Amino acid sequence: MDGDGTTDPQGGAGGGGAHAAADAGGGEDVSLAAGGGADTSEAAGSGAGDADATAGGGADVSPAAGGGAGGAEVAAAGLRVVLEGVVRGLVEAGARTEALGAFEQRRSILGVRRGPVLVPKGRVWRLGVLLLDAQGGLHEVGAVTRAVDPGRVTNQSPRAEERRDYRRAAYQGKFERGDTVNYDAKPVALDADSLRADGGLLSLDGDTVMVRWNKQPGAAGLTPLVPYLTERATLLTAPPP
Repeated sequence: MDGDGTTDPQGGAGGGGAHAAADAGGGEDVSLAAGGGADTSEAAGSGAGDADATAGGGADVSPAAGGGAGGAEVAAAGLRVVLEGVVRGLVEAGARTEALGAFEQRRSILGVRRGPVLVPKGRVWRLGVLLLDAQGGLHEVGAVTRAVDPGRVTNQSPRAEERRDYRRAAYQGKFERGDTVNYDAKPVALDADSLRADGGLLSLDGDTVMVRWNKQPGAAGLTPLVPYLTERATLLTAPPP
């Protein structure tokens, strides 16, 4: 924990239940977040039954037969169905959302250049290394800050002052006070060609859509996407212990 009370988010580690444990906590920082924390809510829905309902009735992204080009198209279409089901379940459960923002350059006034401003781009659910928006779009977790009063400059360290600048940008933007604000979040391509390319956060292993949930090289850093999303959606919809 730094002197200003901000903690660095931790990346996930481990598989299965270890995924949930790695993502259960997290803080706000301007550094790239590998996983981020998953906040729980008192909204309705918990347990494996909720997870199945959240994931769209247990829909699978794997085609019934055959990989290759046709398999990628079927997998991409199935993924859309799964994401729609996850969104529906999270909305019905009233799961906690976070703000999605982006820096935009402001126009010059009388020839004077002004710095970029952090503007809202919607709401998202944090699901491990992914952010899910209400339209079923996925975004790779980037950096995170909070829309809180940045306080006075203390010159503790360049890193601490940098975090203060990002909090100030969120505080001065059109975000709710105290809101968690994600920025530098890259959209994740969900089309068949991108899944086949195997160069991004999502890829195909045969007919199964995989997500790179940690930075370990090769297959060690991959896990099937559907159970990964289901597990994290359950964390958001389950009541606190």
